[in-house]
Amino acid sequence: MYSEAESETASKALNAQSLDPANLLKNEIDQVSQLYKLIIDFFSNYSFQLVGALIIFILGYIVAGKISNFVLRLCQRHKLDVTLSQFLSNTTKMLLVVMISIVSLSKLGISVTPFIAAIGAISLGAGLALQGLLANYAAGFNIILIRPFVVGDTITVQGKTGIVTEVLLAYTIMHDEDNVKITIPNKHIVGEVLSNSNEDSLLELTVGIAYKEDPIKTITLLEKVMNELGIASKQRAPQIGIEEFGDSSINISVRLWTPTVNLYAAKFSAYKAIYLALKEEKIEIPFPQRDIHIIEKQAS
Repeated sequence: MYSEAESETASKALNAQSLDPANLLKNEIDQVSQLYKLIIDFFSNYSFQLVGALIIFILGYIVAGKISNFVLRLCQRHKLDVTLSQFLSNTTKMLLVVMISIVSLSKLGISVTPFIAAIGAISLGAGLALQGLLANYAAGFNIILIRPFVVGDTITVQGKTGIVTEVLLAYTIMHDEDNVKITIPNKHIVGEVLSNSNEDSLLELTVGIAYKEDPIKTITLLEKVMNELGIASKQRAPQIGIEEFGDSSINISVRLWTPTVNLYAAKFSAYKAIYLALKEEKIEIPFPQRDIHIIEKQAS
C-alpha cells in the first residue's frame, strides 16, 4: 500500500506529464493519425461503392430529366392542358429520382427499409396535422385530371370572377379585368357551383328611346353599330331586342359576349358608339318625367 504522501507525489507527476507540451503534441498527433487511418480504411473498403453509387445517381438523374422532357413533349403533342402536362412531367421526374436514390443507397450497403418506415410515420403525422393543406392538394389533383377549366378560361367561383392564369396543386390563381390577383384554395373550388365562360364574359347594355321613336328601326341600327364596332365574340352573335316598356321609354337590351381582358373597355366603347349613332339618327333618349294634374275643388 502506498502512503498518502507517495500517492500525492505520483498524482502530481502524472499531472505534470500530461501538461507537458511534448506529450500534448504527441496526443494530438495520435488522434490525427487515428482519424487519418479511419478515413483511409473507409475509402479503401467503400471507395468502389461510393464511386458506383455516385455514377448511378448522376446517370439516373440525367435519364430522369430526359424522360421527364419526353413526357412533356408527348403531352404537348397530344394537346393536353399546360398545367396537366407540367404536372405529369414533374411527377415522373420526382418518382424516378426517388427510385434512383434508393438504388444508390443500396449500392452503399445502406438498408432503405428504416427510411421507408420513418417516411411512413412522418407522413401519417403530417397528414393529421395538415388536413386542410392536403385537402387543397387533393382538390388540385382533381382539377388537373378532370379539367373543369384550363388556363385562360373566365370562371366565377365563391363570388369571384377572373381569368385563370395558373393552376397549382394547392391553389388556383386568377386575375380580374383590373389585373387584381385572386388566389383561391382548391378545396373551395371542387364541389362548388362553378361558372365557366371560357375566354369571354357576357356584356349587358340597356338604352331607352322615346315612345315616339320606332324601336324596330333602332334595333336594326344597333345591330349595325355592334357589327362595325367588332367587340363581340366571333362564336356568338350579339342579341338585341326590346327588354321592356318602361314608364318613360322603350328599353332596348344589348347582350354580347366579349373577351374578359377588355370587358370594361368594350363596355365604354359600346355605349359611346350607341350614343353617337342615336344622336346622328336623331333618335331621342328620354329622361324620366311625370305629368302632374292639379284638380281645383270648386266651392259649393
